[in-house]
Amino acid sequence: MRSGEIRSSFLDYFRQKGHTVVPSSSLVPHDDPTLLFTNAGMNQFKDAFLGKDKRAYTRATTSQKCMRVSGKHNDLDNVGPSLRHHTFFEMLGNFSFGDYFKSGALPFAWELLTDVWRLPAERLYPTIFKGESGVPRDDEAYGIWTKLVPASRITELGLAENFWQMGDTGPCGRCSEIHYHRGNQYPCEEERAGRVCRGLDCSCDRFVEIWNNVFMEFDRQPDGALKPLPAPSIDTGMGLERITAVIQDKLSNYDTDVFTPILSTIGEHSGLKYRATIDDPQDISMRVIADHLRAMTFLIADGVVPSNEWRGYVLRKIMRRAMRHGKKLGFKEPFLHGLVRVVAAEMGKAYPELEANYEAIVRVVRSEEERFDAVLTAGLPRLEESLDRAAASGNVMSGDDAFRLYDSLGVPLDFMEDLASQRNIAIDREGYERAMEGQREKARAGSAFKGKAADINWSIKRDGLARELQSTGDRFEGYESTRVAGTPVLAMFDHEGNEVEQLTEGQRGFMALGRSPFYLEAGGQVSDSGTIVGARGEAIVEGLTRFANWPRLHAVRITRGQVAARDVVSAIVDETVRDATRRNHTATHLLHAALRQVLGTHVKQAGSLVAPDRLRFDFVHFAAIPREQIEQIERIVNEQIYRNTPVQTDVRSTEEAIAAGAMALFGEKYGDRVRVVSIPGFSMELCGGTHVRATGDIGPFFITEEGGVAAGVRRIEAITGAAAILRAQQARSTLEDVVSTLSVTGDHALEAVQKLQSEAKRLAREVDQLRMKVALGPSSGKGATTDEAIDVDGIKLVTKRVSGLEKSSLRGISDSLRDRVGSGVVVLASENDGKVGLIVSVTKDLTSKLQAGRIVKELAPIVGGGGGGRPDFAEAGGKDPSRIDELLSKAPDVLRRLLSA
Repeated sequence: MRSGEIRSSFLDYFRQKGHTVVPSSSLVPHDDPTLLFTNAGMNQFKDAFLGKDKRAYTRATTSQKCMRVSGKHNDLDNVGPSLRHHTFFEMLGNFSFGDYFKSGALPFAWELLTDVWRLPAERLYPTIFKGESGVPRDDEAYGIWTKLVPASRITELGLAENFWQMGDTGPCGRCSEIHYHRGNQYPCEEERAGRVCRGLDCSCDRFVEIWNNVFMEFDRQPDGALKPLPAPSIDTGMGLERITAVIQDKLSNYDTDVFTPILSTIGEHSGLKYRATIDDPQDISMRVIADHLRAMTFLIADGVVPSNEWRGYVLRKIMRRAMRHGKKLGFKEPFLHGLVRVVAAEMGKAYPELEANYEAIVRVVRSEEERFDAVLTAGLPRLEESLDRAAASGNVMSGDDAFRLYDSLGVPLDFMEDLASQRNIAIDREGYERAMEGQREKARAGSAFKGKAADINWSIKRDGLARELQSTGDRFEGYESTRVAGTPVLAMFDHEGNEVEQLTEGQRGFMALGRSPFYLEAGGQVSDSGTIVGARGEAIVEGLTRFANWPRLHAVRITRGQVAARDVVSAIVDETVRDATRRNHTATHLLHAALRQVLGTHVKQAGSLVAPDRLRFDFVHFAAIPREQIEQIERIVNEQIYRNTPVQTDVRSTEEAIAAGAMALFGEKYGDRVRVVSIPGFSMELCGGTHVRATGDIGPFFITEEGGVAAGVRRIEAITGAAAILRAQQARSTLEDVVSTLSVTGDHALEAVQKLQSEAKRLAREVDQLRMKVALGPSSGKGATTDEAIDVDGIKLVTKRVSGLEKSSLRGISDSLRDRVGSGVVVLASENDGKVGLIVSVTKDLTSKLQAGRIVKELAPIVGGGGGGRPDFAEAGGKDPSRIDELLSKAPDVLRRLLSA
């Protein structure tokens, strides 16, 4: 069976067993900011296991895209030397949410492995939890397995291997792994040492784990106690790459059809052949490229772009590691972008996003390859200098030096280590990591959102309040109205999160309401503002936040009287601000569709801000947008606005909405049911934000800025409504002032300005020429500067001070003086805008005795500067014009010293 058939047969088997086939979620877990990448099949079902998310099904099956490149799941350094480790992989899984349990899951696994895939039953070895640290032995799983395999083939293991938990608290449970015995023909280091192979516990290749069945049966409490879950569930995981190797009887995952097409293509492009050895450097490099190519292709398809932060940093690291191994294989030019096609061809049927985003992926990869080549061009000389210093001082390059090369020029650490090892120089890795962590801490501190509910220690005193908040849940009524009357205050908290009975005038805190019209920031749209009014007082709503399954929490400041728990209040959104915000939000949808229409379907949202005063939209694209296209995009959006098309919103199943063509937006969390916002015939997106009733409500739309924010990511800022009218009025006023000053009509203003600029440039050139003539003095041909030159040990030296000249003019004067001298040295210094310019010229017949670069290095420090250059010409800058005369007076002494050296 080929890998694609194995994937399909797995999903088909569980579909026949009543499971809903759920599409793979994105590698970017938008609903879990604590997770770098999706790293397991259960990630998208996390809330279902916790009971926070009710699904329309109780059985599910997936083939989930996964990345493991951080924390305890960091396989990056093993990729290449290992035959089974990957950064990107596919995890096959079946899940039960309170439906079947152990007696269903284990027979399912056994039937698929032995009856469908025909694996020899005698080679399958299950494990169970043996009982440890107060957690009882899994007698139930043992009893099930003994009906399927002899008891002698069942291994009992402890907490480290056969107990799984999501975190320190929460859902957890015992698990049962299934191992496959490849055969005793594979060597074992234990036996070579005269000992006995340890079987499943051994590190040899005779046994390989292929499937893990996790029994979600407990809820671990903060005190460590295990409380039985009311609805035990099943979470399983099986790596497609590993099971494919078992079914195809290959020791290495890289010898299966998952990788052989990629490795063959790499061989064709490099002129080399993959030989499937374990430790040959060429084969290691080819495995690294094959693995990393898959990872980068899928990450970019899911909207990640290379950068120096967070997920983009990991992508850049993976890409540059592949590029570095490409250099080892002899690639001189960018090559990775040419390999993307083989990944899309092999996996595009299972993952249509690869074909849909193919052109975008290729452009991002090509752009990063070119950027990396530029990094090496700029960084290699600096790296060589650092290695020279290290060689002269103990053969250890400091971690700070290495980090500066990475941070300022982007030179990767592993690239530095390669070059260092060739010269027997070590790099202080600990120092490098300290400097790296220092930068990360600064970035985290600078970007942390202050006042998040998760950062506050919420303290409840009233019995039953937590249950009341949980059972009430979040009741948002802001789609229908901006005012909710007669809603109870369920709870009050001070600004530190402590429950209080009331807040009085001037105090700040948080308020939970039974119902609320206030939008809570999500999907780029900022939170609403407004007031909460009760019989005894009034509060301004300054923000909103969320905690657990509670109602949204209103951050308030009491402006009059007092508001207490259990008061009945009216919650009133500021309609002017809400209207401005929703105009910008609907305009964002129109802009997104217009960008895809003008620039191409590779355009994909990478972030947004929807505020009352403006909108900001980040998207995947690879070049600056010309003014003509900016104007075209503006026209398309405004055409949709003056058509005054009604904006439609409805709730559908996620699968149905996406199948109908709805676009999912960056940063949003989607459950089984989603809100779809449509401008019929033009735009359809999944969105939980607030929108206008018809496009005409937006008013004029005006793009104010377009620029780049990262490699492959552009940003547009725009305004609508009153803000756009004001901008147009300001532009008109400015134009009227300009044409009035120029005494021309508006149609001729540009021509008039261009004439003025041309005349100003001409006059500036004339002034420069006059200054040069004054600086050079009268000339009657070659040798006319003899009276200005002094003799320094037989060498003519001309020193001259000028002022107000740019470097280009200084070079012209220097060349003229050198030509007049015929044979000699010219030292020229100029003051311009408080800075010093220094030029030294040496005629070519003297460069064997005197070098301009050495003269500059001697003179420049006098004026607080430095510089260098060729033997016949050098220049420098300085900070202290007051010492120019001193510099010129010391020039003869410098020449004498250099001549006598």
